[in-house]
Amino acid sequence: MIFQLDQDYPFFPHPLDVPEADREEDSLYAVGGDLSPRRLVEAYSLGIFPWTDFRLLEVPEQEREWWNQLHWHCPYDRFVIFPDEVHVSHSLRTRLNKGEYRVSFDEDFHGVISGCSKLRIDQPGAWLGKQMVEAYTKLFELGFAHSVEVWLHGELIGGLYGLLINGVFCGESMFSLKPDASKVALVALAHRMQQNGLKMIDCQFETPHLLTMGGRHIPLKEYLEIMNKEHE
Repeated sequence: MIFQLDQDYPFFPHPLDVPEADREEDSLYAVGGDLSPRRLVEAYSLGIFPWTDFRLLEVPEQEREWWNQLHWHCPYDRFVIFPDEVHVSHSLRTRLNKGEYRVSFDEDFHGVISGCSKLRIDQPGAWLGKQMVEAYTKLFELGFAHSVEVWLHGELIGGLYGLLINGVFCGESMFSLKPDASKVALVALAHRMQQNGLKMIDCQFETPHLLTMGGRHIPLKEYLEIMNKEHE
């Protein structure tokens, strides 16, 4: 079941109300709508996020008008990292102990999202184009989106960004121009979240990189229970 969103109605059907038999295996949940701040915050609070659907590259031409809309995904099997479970390998710990990289928070959001976009814009199905960059920059200006920057000799060499919704950091993208830069950003984020009593990092999908950092799977029901638990 894939929902068609109303352009003027910024809300989503609740994903847990969808019968299991009607849930899409590839996590596509809805199409249409826009990237307004209200719709994006509503989406993330339900575990939904915008992302390019790679099937667009293969669908027949007569179907592309329907598919060529915003695509919203909601995996029912979530891949997350809990801040107190982040894994720091021996080699990464050695790099951290050297102190060669400087880490900052919300110091250069534009630099981070631009770095993520530039590394992916030529890939098939690249999703982080101008429209997305503008939408998340607006969320940063409103205080919903945040970035972690990693620097070497004054040069931005890596980082990550995402949305902070009720104590859950919904990670969107990361980039690295030097060894371990994105890992350093993730460890710094986890430690900052621990210090502030924040709950969870949503990685959206499993990757080998994030699996080695302590990521694990939880069902969407548990994910939303954590998301909706009152943040102290």
